[in-house]
Amino acid sequence: MDELTHRRRWGILAVLSICLLIPVLDTMILQVALQRIQAELGATQSELQWAVDAYTLVFAALLFATGALADAFGRRRILLFGLLAFGIASALCAFASSPGELVLFRAIKGIGAAAMPATSLAILTHVFPAQERARAIGIWSGVSGLGVALGPVVGGVLLEYFWWGSVFLVNVPVVLAGLVLIAWLVPESRSPGRRAVDPLGTLLSIGGIGLLVYAIIHGGEAGDWLGAGVLLPLGGAIALLVLFVLAERRIADPAIDLSLFRDPVFTAGSSAVAIGFFVQSGGFFALVFHLQLVRGNSPLETGLLFLPVAVGTVIASTRGAALAQRFGANAVVGGGLAVSGLFFAGSAFWTPSTPIWLLELGFGVFGLAFGCVLGPATAAAMSVVPPAKAAAGSAVNSTVRQLGAALGIALVGSVLSVGYRDGLGPAAELLPAAVRAEATDSLGATLAVRAQAGDRAGELVEAATRAFAEGMAAAVWTAAAAALLGALLTALLLPGRVPAKARAGAPG
Repeated sequence: MDELTHRRRWGILAVLSICLLIPVLDTMILQVALQRIQAELGATQSELQWAVDAYTLVFAALLFATGALADAFGRRRILLFGLLAFGIASALCAFASSPGELVLFRAIKGIGAAAMPATSLAILTHVFPAQERARAIGIWSGVSGLGVALGPVVGGVLLEYFWWGSVFLVNVPVVLAGLVLIAWLVPESRSPGRRAVDPLGTLLSIGGIGLLVYAIIHGGEAGDWLGAGVLLPLGGAIALLVLFVLAERRIADPAIDLSLFRDPVFTAGSSAVAIGFFVQSGGFFALVFHLQLVRGNSPLETGLLFLPVAVGTVIASTRGAALAQRFGANAVVGGGLAVSGLFFAGSAFWTPSTPIWLLELGFGVFGLAFGCVLGPATAAAMSVVPPAKAAAGSAVNSTVRQLGAALGIALVGSVLSVGYRDGLGPAAELLPAAVRAEATDSLGATLAVRAQAGDRAGELVEAATRAFAEGMAAAVWTAAAAALLGALLTALLLPGRVPAKARAGAPG
């Protein structure tokens, strides 16, 4: 590494953290804006869901591919492309004139977003020496958690004072600043051992992950997990992913180096990161609807309620590496996941009258727990990756991180949708047949047409609120179960302390 890059490494970290923050922040901003967008564009509930899911599906499907392209053609180059595509798509989303346009532009944003995580972590491991890498990774990881917490706040402020398109347009100046700073600060780097892109592995991973996410999303929308619309893409996903594993084991330059998973520490660390993002992204997806639709909070009020998460995440992320060295990665990461699971289990019992101070206390504790997962788990995984495979390790870590978030939103959101429809049951008969199917998609959709129930509107609202509580309980229990399972696996597989020898030999 040249001396200029070494001197600029903390500035480079700041820029790379922004690149990770942008797509995470965007996802969470949108969650508090969905009801406003639905009203302004006249979107159906299905169209609204696909405005979220189109981005998630494309993002998840392309993660492996963009990491491989970055290794082959240059990480800075692919990062610049991703930022540019994300910025252009954000501007297009802001001025979309129909739900269909919004879905299309959100999918394009997914292409750009997929280029950011793996490239930014690979660059980070390239510019930081081994003795500083755990701290740098902790800060970088904490920023992504910060984005999930700050997204609702930023979205709430924008919707309070500007039109709905501002939640997308806000990305553009940040992207422009990022493009300039990356071109100025960040050095180009490639994987020294990679000679070409793996086209077969890339296509198989795109198809397999894309079909998997689609099957989960469609299952929630249709409410029929055993229908052909779910089983066929799910079977296709399994087949393609099996072929992907077989193909990657046979070629010299695989898209993803699966041999990394032979090390239990790498597997446990990467799994903990994936589970952490699955739990946070999926669980918060359900809680945002509770805060807005059940408690009646405005988007701004909802965002402010998430502030303790941001504070807790920042505090724990900056101390995570030191805590892991003192108490062991298994204790810190496993404890963080366990506390996260207890938080979401407790949220299953929230009601409209639950005191605000109790919600805020819970959010703050969760932020501390989540911050204890991200940095130490990532650092533990990367500590056992040989220097020659640093880029491959970064790509896997970033991929499982974003894939966990995508699957969390898809699966927990689907559980919420199915639970709501099942809970509403006969009460849906209070509505005219013409609006019944659309109205039972979500609590928001039901409340929007409650007047058509006539004198029995109050009965419908009561039944819908009760059904949502049942669906939300099932959704957050899903997140809690995933967190507690992750805590158990982490406690068993992560080391008590990252060995000094492993830290010294971490990728450089």
